[in-house]
Amino acid sequence: MLSDRDFTRRMLQTVLTVAVVMIVLLALWAAREAILLIYISALIAMGFSPLVSEIERPNAASRRWRIPRGLAIFVIYLAIVAAFVIVGLMVIPPLVAQATALWDKLPAEFNRLQTFLVRRKLMTRTITLAEAVQSAPTGSSTNAVETLFVAVSSVIGGVFGVITVLILSFYLLIEANSMFEYLVRFVPLGRRADVATAARDAVRKVSAWLRAQFLLAAVMGLFTAVGCGAMGVPYFYVVALVAALGETIPIVGPVIGGITAVGVASTVSAKLAFGVGVFFLVLHQLEANVLVPKVMERRVGVSPVAVMVALLIGGALWGVVGAILAIPTAAILSVIVEDLATSSDIRIQRVR
Repeated sequence: MLSDRDFTRRMLQTVLTVAVVMIVLLALWAAREAILLIYISALIAMGFSPLVSEIERPNAASRRWRIPRGLAIFVIYLAIVAAFVIVGLMVIPPLVAQATALWDKLPAEFNRLQTFLVRRKLMTRTITLAEAVQSAPTGSSTNAVETLFVAVSSVIGGVFGVITVLILSFYLLIEANSMFEYLVRFVPLGRRADVATAARDAVRKVSAWLRAQFLLAAVMGLFTAVGCGAMGVPYFYVVALVAALGETIPIVGPVIGGITAVGVASTVSAKLAFGVGVFFLVLHQLEANVLVPKVMERRVGVSPVAVMVALLIGGALWGVVGAILAIPTAAILSVIVEDLATSSDIRIQRVR
């Protein structure tokens, strides 16, 4: 039976433990945005780690010479930046020309829409575009300034986040081996080999997910280019690039690609815009329910059910960012679960 002193000591230990856990959880919640950036950087580093190792591998002709790891990472970053620059040069000029043409046609399209509404007795009379702008509801100057400030802050925060992720990923790739060797010291000696195997499997799965994203983007871009080109959509290659880039954003990305295609097609005719909308609706259903689950199952090793559940949960928790991170997170969790299950089976066999 415990004495009063021992009971008081254990009670204090319990209270202090609960208090420390609560403080740590509150600190993690307060720093959730920074933790999210760190997690994204770690995923990017894991995704590119096999490619970096392949580039820095010693040359077969001369085993003594190898590319430094920092230079290998810089080559990858330079290739990514060059790809974005090339895509920007291909996309921006046609988008500007299309936007200018659409702006020039806006008054005529506005009048045609009003004529249609008047014929259907949904409007009593036609108004000019200037009258429509003047009659539009306007907020106070304070709200306008506040909205502008929030928009500018969001853009600056997004740019800062991207730069932070790129820099942190670079250093994580450089220090990956030394960091793993340091962290594995805290693992019991008998479990270090299992942890190393699980870490390699997690890196392999995340890298496979990244390659699968590029494959899905290429497939969607190709389908969009062929379909829109066959239907006569102007600047169909721009629409295809937007659809390919949008494929990297689950749920929202394909919708953005479809809206872009319909918007471009509407500058030609309403009939073409309707046809393009139907085409993208069918394409999105095939992409979401067939292409993505099957590719992720084949490449990453995550079942279609797990893919769809992960997308739903990730989107509900973190929105678009959560949906993007859902599949690699599910892949990492699958490695951890498999490792725990294997360890449990080994312990049961030893007991028997």
